[in-house]
Amino acid sequence: MSDLKSHFETLAAQALPEGGWGYALGQPAQLEPTCLALLALSNERKRFADTLSRGWAFLGTCAACDGSYRPARGREEAIWHTALVLFVQAALNRPAAEVRRTSSALLALRGKLPERTEDAAEIHDIDLKIVGWPWAENNFSWVEPTAWAVLALRRSGHGSHPRVEEGQRLLLDRAHEEGGINYGNRRILGKFTEPMPGPTALMLIAQQGRDEPRVGAAVAYLLEQARSVKDLELLCWAKLALAVYRAKPGVEDALGEIDARIRESYASREATPWVKPAPLREALTALALVAPQSNFFELPATPAESTQYAALSTQYSARRKSLGDRIRSAIHRVAVHAVGALRPLPPQCAVHVARAEDYDGNLAGVLQRQYEHFKLKVPLSGKRVVLKPNLVEYHRDKVINTDPRVIAAVIELCRRQGAAEVIVAEGPGHCRNVEYLVAASGLGDVLKHYRVPFVDLNHDEPVKLPNLGRLTRLDHLFLAKTVANADVLVSLPKLKTHHWAGATLSLKNLFGVLPGICYGWPKNELHWRGIENSIVDIALTRTPELAIVDGIVGMEGDGPLNGTPKPLGALVMGTDLVAVDATCCRLMRLAAEKIGYLVLAHSKRLGLLGEEQIQQLAEPIESLAQPFETVPHFKELCLGGVRS
Repeated sequence: MSDLKSHFETLAAQALPEGGWGYALGQPAQLEPTCLALLALSNERKRFADTLSRGWAFLGTCAACDGSYRPARGREEAIWHTALVLFVQAALNRPAAEVRRTSSALLALRGKLPERTEDAAEIHDIDLKIVGWPWAENNFSWVEPTAWAVLALRRSGHGSHPRVEEGQRLLLDRAHEEGGINYGNRRILGKFTEPMPGPTALMLIAQQGRDEPRVGAAVAYLLEQARSVKDLELLCWAKLALAVYRAKPGVEDALGEIDARIRESYASREATPWVKPAPLREALTALALVAPQSNFFELPATPAESTQYAALSTQYSARRKSLGDRIRSAIHRVAVHAVGALRPLPPQCAVHVARAEDYDGNLAGVLQRQYEHFKLKVPLSGKRVVLKPNLVEYHRDKVINTDPRVIAAVIELCRRQGAAEVIVAEGPGHCRNVEYLVAASGLGDVLKHYRVPFVDLNHDEPVKLPNLGRLTRLDHLFLAKTVANADVLVSLPKLKTHHWAGATLSLKNLFGVLPGICYGWPKNELHWRGIENSIVDIALTRTPELAIVDGIVGMEGDGPLNGTPKPLGALVMGTDLVAVDATCCRLMRLAAEKIGYLVLAHSKRLGLLGEEQIQQLAEPIESLAQPFETVPHFKELCLGGVRS
């Protein structure tokens, strides 16, 4: 089914009866898929008039009194949708007063500056003093929300506004000279980050009409990606962006080829059992295939410019808690502290370290023997089990992610134990397009073989829960519904060093249970509130019942992305995640008592840290331990050679 008529009909059928579209069928409506669906179906306004009307009505329910647009269900601080709504309003010729109100709200939103830009400049090579737009209130500027804001304001007649010009400078500053852009950083700790097709497409659409070397390089990068990737979402965004730059060498000739690849990818996606119908991808497919004949993302050659800047608000004012909210927050903070102080901790716990030389062995058998020690505490029979692996980015020559063969072995274990349902779920902070990541990493083949569903936690329905740690000073955390409703949550990380946290294991892996639609990409807010604080808050709010660490081949050095493979030959299992992570650190010859998040987690009575408190089952640490290298500022963590 690849013709436009059928795509429009499918998209209209996916609309909710009350109006709007969710990220997945069965989910409540959300702003982003609704905006893209409105654009797509507006190609046939008369035919889908009722569906469009209900979609606009849903957008109206998300309008805040200050003119911004915030999720009807989700974190109200997530204001990045305002730019999407403005773009749709302007592109579809909504009433001028409506467009003007949203424009004013968007101009008033701005990213915050780092408190100490001098220190940050030693880590990054971007100009941190350039202000764009954030994912959420009181957060830093990032590429995707800035690109949407620049595009929307240009479309609504404010392309000459100083804030728009500054946003364009930010996008150019963060683009790679060799081509492409990611969510915000070119270089971290001296190493280049990888560009991504999705953000690159949005940057190019926002920068159309500018003759800059980095724009030209980005076009060449995106053209190359469009001829090599197979992912539907990436291909659609590439087509929409390249259609704007069709005068560039080689682009016009490639557009037909990209259409063919989109149709092929769409058909392949429909035949893939682990993926679900997605209104956002349906809308993107229709928008891409109808371009360039009809491309809402292409700005008019001579757009009308508003001169009424003086009447538009540019004064940023983040929402402040009312007195009542502050009192309730203080009471909640005292209650959380009291409950934490009384949280029971056993005098001892157990962690199982099993020898596993390679990924082609009988890993399910190894896990079965490990699980026998935890079976009474964490029964799987009849349970809804959610497996949370570590998927960050995919690079063919790097060991970044939990190996698919380990995930397959855990699925096998759950099936043998009679689990009622097994779901694999992840919400990466680095790569928004997790469907591409699953397919590229090889996990998709495992899901297909076992016919296990996958849930994209970044776009799952957010569930608001009281923050049971309060270290981040957030009263609530928004967790993905799939995780919040799991009977058994299993953290399945890759054993790695980490250039900010020292090590990333079963606890740091929990960053992926917070939806990106609430916290952005990367989930930087969790970092600047303190990585240790965020790790512990999330773990206290939704503590996994079981942890299984893939330590067969780990990563040392500049993890979690740029380190080198380090064979260790171990699978580690336990129910106390602090103890599991401490044991993994000792296997890497890192001082667990100096890892900030472990010390903090132990102090909050989340788990046991001392080696004398942890009963080591099966292999002793000394039999497998190897010294792992780390980045220079964590050298004090390294214990050196194996103890005799």
